[in-house]
Amino acid sequence: MSLLLGAVVALNPIGLDLLYSAFFAGEQLARNIAQPVVLIALALMALATMLEWLVRSFLMKRRARGAS
Repeated sequence: MSLLLGAVVALNPIGLDLLYSAFFAGEQLARNIAQPVVLIALALMALATMLEWLVRSFLMKRRARGAS
């Protein structure tokens, strides 16, 4: 679910413009402003994905033991 949300956020026109500004802009100032924003957003999405994976694996193990 979190990967789908990340794809939706990154692939809309504003997200694509921010990604372009962070890595392909001709101006150094635009890159310096946008890169930390993009990198923080990527780190947050990775954290959300790992948290979702941990919760899902915990719930699957719990259900396998028979507790509901």
